Amino acid sequence: MSSDATAQVLALITSVFYASALVSARAGMRYSTPTTVTLVSILIQNLLLWSAIFVTGGVHPVPLTGILLFTVVGIFQLGVRLLAYTGVEKIGASRSSALQSVSPLVSAAIAVAILGEPTTPLIVLGTCLVVVGIVLISWKPERQLAHFRRWHLLLPIGAAFLTGINHPIRRYVLTMADEPLFFSALMGSVSLLGFLIYFSVSRRSQRLVWNRSAVGPFLATGLCETMSILLIITAISMGRVVIVAPIAASYPVWSLILSALLLRDVEPINQKVIAGIISVVAGNFAIHLGR
Repeated sequence: MSSDATAQVLALITSVFYASALVSARAGMRYSTPTTVTLVSILIQNLLLWSAIFVTGGVHPVPLTGILLFTVVGIFQLGVRLLAYTGVEKIGASRSSALQSVSPLVSAAIAVAILGEPTTPLIVLGTCLVVVGIVLISWKPERQLAHFRRWHLLLPIGAAFLTGINHPIRRYVLTMADEPLFFSALMGSVSLLGFLIYFSVSRRSQRLVWNRSAVGPFLATGLCETMSILLIITAISMGRVVIVAPIAASYPVWSLILSALLLRDVEPINQKVIAGIISVVAGNFAIHLGR
Protein backbone atom coordinates (compact mmCIF):
# COMPACT_ATOMS: atom_id res chain seq x y z
CA MET A 1 0.00 0.00 0.00
CA SER A 2 1.41 3.41 -0.98
CA SER A 3 1.95 6.16 1.57
CA ASP A 4 -0.94 8.19 0.12
CA ALA A 5 -3.25 5.16 0.34
CA THR A 6 -2.21 4.50 3.95
CA ALA A 7 -2.78 8.17 4.75
CA GLN A 8 -6.29 7.89 3.29
CA VAL A 9 -7.10 4.93 5.55
CA LEU A 10 -5.78 6.76 8.61
CA ALA A 11 -7.77 9.87 7.66
CA LEU A 12 -10.94 7.78 7.41
CA ILE A 13 -10.31 6.26 10.85
CA THR A 14 -9.64 9.77 12.13
CA SER A 15 -13.10 10.85 10.97
CA VAL A 16 -14.71 8.01 12.95
CA PHE A 17 -12.83 8.89 16.13
CA TYR A 18 -13.59 12.61 15.84
CA ALA A 19 -17.28 11.94 15.25
CA SER A 20 -17.26 9.74 18.36
CA ALA A 21 -15.64 12.56 20.34
CA LEU A 22 -18.31 15.07 19.29
CA VAL A 23 -21.20 12.72 20.04
CA SER A 24 -19.87 11.68 23.45
CA ALA A 25 -19.15 15.34 24.28
CA ARG A 26 -22.72 16.20 23.44
CA ALA A 27 -23.95 13.40 25.73
CA GLY A 28 -21.80 14.67 28.60
CA MET A 29 -22.75 18.30 28.13
CA ARG A 30 -26.29 17.46 29.18
CA TYR A 31 -24.80 17.54 32.67
CA SER A 32 -21.74 19.77 32.32
CA THR A 33 -20.11 22.50 30.21
CA PRO A 34 -17.87 22.87 27.12
CA THR A 35 -15.09 24.20 29.33
CA THR A 36 -15.12 21.02 31.39
CA VAL A 37 -14.98 18.63 28.44
CA THR A 38 -12.18 20.71 26.91
CA LEU A 39 -10.08 20.37 30.06
CA VAL A 40 -10.76 16.63 30.39
CA SER A 41 -9.85 16.05 26.75
CA ILE A 42 -6.58 17.99 27.07
CA LEU A 43 -5.61 16.15 30.26
CA ILE A 44 -6.23 12.77 28.66
CA GLN A 45 -4.25 13.77 25.58
CA ASN A 46 -1.25 14.69 27.73
CA LEU A 47 -1.50 11.58 29.90
CA LEU A 48 -1.79 9.11 27.03
CA LEU A 49 0.67 10.64 24.58
CA TRP A 50 3.47 11.52 27.02
CA SER A 51 3.13 8.04 28.52
CA ALA A 52 3.47 6.58 25.02
CA ILE A 53 6.61 8.65 24.42
CA PHE A 54 8.10 7.39 27.69
CA VAL A 55 7.33 3.77 26.81
CA THR A 56 8.73 4.08 23.28
CA GLY A 57 12.10 5.50 24.29
CA GLY A 58 11.68 9.17 25.02
CA VAL A 59 11.94 12.33 22.93
CA HIS A 60 14.04 12.26 19.78
CA PRO A 61 15.92 15.33 18.46
CA VAL A 62 13.68 17.73 16.54
CA PRO A 63 14.40 21.17 15.05
CA LEU A 64 13.55 24.26 17.10
CA THR A 65 11.52 25.61 14.17
CA GLY A 66 9.28 22.58 14.36
CA ILE A 67 8.76 23.03 18.10
CA LEU A 68 7.85 26.69 17.65
CA LEU A 69 5.43 25.99 14.81
CA PHE A 70 3.72 23.16 16.67
CA THR A 71 3.42 25.49 19.65
CA VAL A 72 1.32 27.71 17.40
CA VAL A 73 -0.62 24.63 16.26
CA GLY A 74 -1.26 23.71 19.91
CA ILE A 75 -2.69 27.16 20.60
CA PHE A 76 -4.91 26.91 17.53
CA GLN A 77 -5.99 23.41 18.58
CA LEU A 78 -7.15 24.78 21.93
CA GLY A 79 -9.23 27.30 19.98
CA VAL A 80 -10.66 24.48 17.85
CA ARG A 81 -11.69 22.54 20.95
CA LEU A 82 -13.31 25.48 22.72
CA LEU A 83 -15.11 26.70 19.60
CA ALA A 84 -16.20 23.23 18.46
CA TYR A 85 -17.55 22.08 21.82
CA THR A 86 -19.27 25.39 22.48
CA GLY A 87 -20.75 25.14 18.99
CA VAL A 88 -22.06 21.65 19.80
CA GLU A 89 -23.68 23.03 22.94
CA LYS A 90 -25.23 26.05 21.22
CA ILE A 91 -26.37 24.63 17.87
CA GLY A 92 -25.97 20.84 18.15
CA ALA A 93 -23.41 18.33 16.91
CA SER A 94 -24.90 18.00 13.43
CA ARG A 95 -25.15 21.70 12.62
CA SER A 96 -21.74 22.35 14.13
CA SER A 97 -20.28 19.60 11.94
CA ALA A 98 -21.84 21.12 8.84
CA LEU A 99 -20.25 24.51 9.41
CA GLN A 100 -16.87 22.98 10.26
CA SER A 101 -16.93 21.18 6.91
CA VAL A 102 -15.28 24.12 5.12
CA SER A 103 -11.94 23.30 6.75
CA PRO A 104 -10.69 21.09 3.85
CA LEU A 105 -11.13 23.99 1.44
CA VAL A 106 -8.97 26.19 3.67
CA SER A 107 -6.35 23.46 4.10
CA ALA A 108 -6.20 22.65 0.40
CA ALA A 109 -5.88 26.29 -0.63
CA ILE A 110 -2.97 26.85 1.77
CA ALA A 111 -1.29 23.54 0.87
CA VAL A 112 -1.39 24.30 -2.84
CA ALA A 113 -0.50 28.00 -2.60
CA ILE A 114 2.22 27.84 0.07
CA LEU A 115 3.46 24.25 0.30
CA GLY A 116 3.25 23.71 -3.46
CA GLU A 117 1.34 20.44 -3.14
CA PRO A 118 0.18 19.06 -6.49
CA THR A 119 -3.50 18.54 -7.02
CA THR A 120 -5.75 17.28 -9.80
CA PRO A 121 -9.24 18.16 -11.03
CA LEU A 122 -10.54 14.94 -9.41
CA ILE A 123 -9.13 15.91 -6.02
CA VAL A 124 -10.69 19.38 -6.29
CA LEU A 125 -14.00 17.87 -7.36
CA GLY A 126 -13.85 15.30 -4.56
CA THR A 127 -13.15 17.94 -1.92
CA CYS A 128 -16.09 20.03 -3.09
CA LEU A 129 -18.37 16.96 -3.12
CA VAL A 130 -17.36 16.11 0.45
CA VAL A 131 -18.10 19.65 1.65
CA VAL A 132 -21.45 19.80 -0.15
CA GLY A 133 -22.40 16.36 1.14
CA ILE A 134 -21.59 17.26 4.73
CA VAL A 135 -23.73 20.38 4.52
CA LEU A 136 -26.64 18.40 3.06
CA ILE A 137 -26.40 15.76 5.78
CA SER A 138 -25.91 18.05 8.73
CA TRP A 139 -27.81 21.26 8.20
CA LYS A 140 -31.19 21.66 9.88
CA PRO A 141 -33.60 24.62 9.82
CA GLU A 142 -33.01 27.35 12.36
CA ARG A 143 -36.56 27.13 13.65
CA GLN A 144 -35.65 23.85 15.34
CA LEU A 145 -32.99 25.55 17.46
CA ALA A 146 -33.83 26.72 20.95
CA HIS A 147 -32.26 30.04 22.03
CA PHE A 148 -30.62 30.43 18.60
CA ARG A 149 -28.45 33.48 17.99
CA ARG A 150 -26.84 34.16 14.64
CA TRP A 151 -23.42 34.71 16.19
CA HIS A 152 -23.47 31.08 17.37
CA LEU A 153 -22.77 30.13 13.76
CA LEU A 154 -19.35 31.79 14.05
CA LEU A 155 -18.21 29.24 16.64
CA PRO A 156 -17.86 26.19 14.34
CA ILE A 157 -16.80 28.40 11.43
CA GLY A 158 -13.92 29.67 13.56
CA ALA A 159 -13.03 26.08 14.47
CA ALA A 160 -13.04 25.20 10.76
CA PHE A 161 -10.63 27.97 9.81
CA LEU A 162 -8.21 27.13 12.62
CA THR A 163 -8.30 23.47 11.59
CA GLY A 164 -7.74 24.47 7.98
CA ILE A 165 -4.66 26.47 8.93
CA ASN A 166 -3.30 23.76 11.24
CA HIS A 167 -3.05 20.98 8.66
CA PRO A 168 -0.55 22.69 6.31
CA ILE A 169 1.60 23.81 9.26
CA ARG A 170 1.69 20.23 10.54
CA ARG A 171 2.63 18.94 7.10
CA TYR A 172 5.47 21.45 6.77
CA VAL A 173 6.95 20.53 10.16
CA LEU A 174 6.59 16.79 9.60
CA THR A 175 8.63 17.02 6.41
CA MET A 176 11.46 18.31 8.61
CA ALA A 177 11.04 15.80 11.45
CA ASP A 178 8.77 12.76 11.11
CA GLU A 179 7.78 12.61 14.78
CA PRO A 180 3.97 12.58 14.88
CA LEU A 181 3.78 11.15 18.41
CA PHE A 182 6.04 13.81 19.93
CA PHE A 183 4.37 16.67 18.12
CA SER A 184 0.93 15.38 19.12
CA ALA A 185 2.04 15.34 22.75
CA LEU A 186 3.62 18.80 22.43
CA MET A 187 0.30 20.12 21.14
CA GLY A 188 -1.35 18.73 24.25
CA SER A 189 1.07 20.49 26.59
CA VAL A 190 0.67 23.81 24.79
CA SER A 191 -3.12 23.42 24.79
CA LEU A 192 -3.08 22.72 28.55
CA LEU A 193 -1.02 25.84 29.27
CA GLY A 194 -3.25 27.89 27.00
CA PHE A 195 -6.35 26.52 28.68
CA LEU A 196 -5.10 27.48 32.15
CA ILE A 197 -4.45 31.03 30.93
CA TYR A 198 -7.85 31.17 29.21
CA PHE A 199 -9.65 29.86 32.28
CA SER A 200 -7.95 32.33 34.60
CA VAL A 201 -9.08 35.34 32.57
CA SER A 202 -12.44 34.11 31.24
CA ARG A 203 -15.88 35.06 32.48
CA ARG A 204 -17.33 33.27 35.48
CA SER A 205 -19.91 31.63 33.22
CA GLN A 206 -17.09 29.59 31.63
CA ARG A 207 -17.02 27.38 34.70
CA LEU A 208 -16.05 23.79 35.38
CA VAL A 209 -18.96 21.56 36.30
CA TRP A 210 -18.09 18.15 37.69
CA ASN A 211 -21.07 15.84 37.41
CA ARG A 212 -20.83 12.06 37.79
CA SER A 213 -23.10 11.49 34.82
CA ALA A 214 -20.70 13.37 32.55
CA VAL A 215 -17.56 11.49 33.59
CA GLY A 216 -17.97 8.50 31.27
CA PRO A 217 -18.87 10.51 28.14
CA PHE A 218 -16.07 13.02 28.78
CA LEU A 219 -13.47 10.27 29.26
CA ALA A 220 -14.65 8.75 25.99
CA THR A 221 -14.38 12.17 24.36
CA GLY A 222 -10.81 12.59 25.55
CA LEU A 223 -9.77 9.15 24.35
CA CYS A 224 -11.43 9.54 20.95
CA GLU A 225 -10.12 13.05 20.36
CA THR A 226 -6.60 12.04 21.38
CA MET A 227 -6.70 9.18 18.88
CA SER A 228 -8.06 11.49 16.19
CA ILE A 229 -5.24 14.00 16.77
CA LEU A 230 -2.53 11.34 16.69
CA LEU A 231 -4.00 9.67 13.60
CA ILE A 232 -4.49 12.86 11.61
CA ILE A 233 -0.94 14.01 12.31
CA THR A 234 0.37 10.57 11.33
CA ALA A 235 -1.74 10.68 8.16
CA ILE A 236 -0.42 14.12 7.27
CA SER A 237 3.15 12.88 7.79
CA MET A 238 2.50 10.19 5.17
CA GLY A 239 0.26 11.91 2.62
CA ARG A 240 -0.59 15.24 1.07
CA VAL A 241 -2.92 17.66 2.86
CA VAL A 242 -5.13 17.95 -0.23
CA ILE A 243 -5.85 14.22 0.07
CA VAL A 244 -5.97 13.75 3.83
CA ALA A 245 -7.96 16.82 4.93
CA PRO A 246 -11.24 16.22 3.03
CA ILE A 247 -11.37 12.54 3.98
CA ALA A 248 -10.81 13.35 7.66
CA ALA A 249 -13.57 15.96 7.40
CA SER A 250 -16.11 13.25 6.53
CA TYR A 251 -16.86 12.75 10.23
CA PRO A 252 -20.43 14.19 10.07
CA VAL A 253 -21.53 11.00 8.28
CA TRP A 254 -20.33 9.00 11.29
CA SER A 255 -21.72 11.62 13.67
CA LEU A 256 -25.14 11.11 12.09
CA ILE A 257 -24.94 7.35 12.56
CA LEU A 258 -23.57 7.49 16.11
CA SER A 259 -26.10 10.11 17.19
CA ALA A 260 -28.90 7.85 16.01
CA LEU A 261 -27.44 4.80 17.78
CA LEU A 262 -26.21 6.33 21.03
CA LEU A 263 -28.22 9.50 21.59
CA ARG A 264 -31.44 8.32 19.94
CA ASP A 265 -31.22 11.58 17.99
CA VAL A 266 -32.62 10.12 14.79
CA GLU A 267 -32.20 12.23 11.67
CA PRO A 268 -34.98 11.55 9.14
CA ILE A 269 -33.51 9.69 6.17
CA ASN A 270 -34.91 11.99 3.52
CA GLN A 271 -33.74 12.82 0.03
CA LYS A 272 -31.39 15.52 1.32
CA VAL A 273 -29.60 13.11 3.66
CA ILE A 274 -29.34 10.41 0.97
CA ALA A 275 -27.95 12.96 -1.49
CA GLY A 276 -25.45 14.13 1.12
CA ILE A 277 -24.19 10.61 1.85
CA ILE A 278 -23.84 9.89 -1.87
CA SER A 279 -21.95 13.16 -2.33
CA VAL A 280 -19.51 12.40 0.50
CA VAL A 281 -18.87 8.85 -0.73
CA ALA A 282 -18.44 10.06 -4.31
CA GLY A 283 -16.08 12.78 -3.11
CA ASN A 284 -13.87 10.33 -1.23
CA PHE A 285 -13.84 8.03 -4.25
CA ALA A 286 -12.85 10.91 -6.53
CA ILE A 287 -10.03 11.89 -4.19
CA HIS A 288 -8.78 8.29 -4.18
CA LEU A 289 -8.78 8.16 -7.97
CA GLY A 290 -7.28 11.64 -8.28
CA ARG A 291 -4.26 10.96 -6.10
